[in-house]
Amino acid sequence: MGSYILGRLAALVPVLFGLSVIVFLIMALIPGDPATAILGPYATPENVARLRQDLGLDHSLPVRYATWLGNVLAGDLGRSSSLNRPVLDEVTERFAATLVLAGAALVLASVLGLLAGVLSAVRQFGLADKLVTLAVLVGISMPTFWLGLLLILVFAVRWRLLPVSGMVSIYGGGDLPDLLWHLALPAATLAIVAAGVIARLTRSAMLEVLRQDFVRTARAKGLTERRVVFGHALRAAMVTVIPVIGIQAGFVLGGAVYIETVFQWPGIGRMLVNAIATRDVLLVQGGVLVVAASYVLFNLLADILQRLLDPRIAP
Repeated sequence: MGSYILGRLAALVPVLFGLSVIVFLIMALIPGDPATAILGPYATPENVARLRQDLGLDHSLPVRYATWLGNVLAGDLGRSSSLNRPVLDEVTERFAATLVLAGAALVLASVLGLLAGVLSAVRQFGLADKLVTLAVLVGISMPTFWLGLLLILVFAVRWRLLPVSGMVSIYGGGDLPDLLWHLALPAATLAIVAAGVIARLTRSAMLEVLRQDFVRTARAKGLTERRVVFGHALRAAMVTVIPVIGIQAGFVLGGAVYIETVFQWPGIGRMLVNAIATRDVLLVQGGVLVVAASYVLFNLLADILQRLLDPRIAP
């Protein structure tokens, strides 16, 4: 297992390098002059030339990338032009809020998806199977941002049960119950689509596993149906489901960009939207790089968990 993990970590090096190239080129090739956009009405030729020099925009593209990559490897993501603070500090603070939202959404999606998939497989062609399939199709067909607005309309505007926006209450609050109260709507919005995908794959995997000989043997030994399903069949099915959960971790991270905007959640997604609007190049590059690297690491953890459940999987 140690050699497998080291091999997977080594394979991440070219992936992360490719990510850094893509992130840099996306921002570098956007039409327009970032210095002029940042300065706005103060964009005199002298100010533009000075800011371009400060940002390193007066150098060639390869030189700018090499400089930026060297700073990133040294732990320096640059300084935000719109916030006038280190990019690393801003990204770290915002990413912590995003991890809270994405982590809660992923846990909720995994629990709901696994339970729905198991129920659908055990009750194949029954009423429960049909209801779960209908709910899954409706859930994965709705755009996430539209679903968020719909939940706000129902639970916040009409029923006044949950807050519309923010991470904590403006007046007082700030404790765990207050955080969970504000987390309910955005986490549920992100979780519904991911839960639908997990449920579909869990159902397929469970149907295949329930036909295996070891399941019939477990039933023949007199084990309860609950123990057969959750103690034997689900564990075997998780080998197939875990990579899907890893992919959905990337989905909830990516979906946080617009969900945080809809719910005014103070995470990295909302930060990126504001940074793009102000053409804060270094802040956008740092934020996107952190999100992309996190997605790659989540998939690595999913591969390791899959290997732990089934050591027969080839490296």
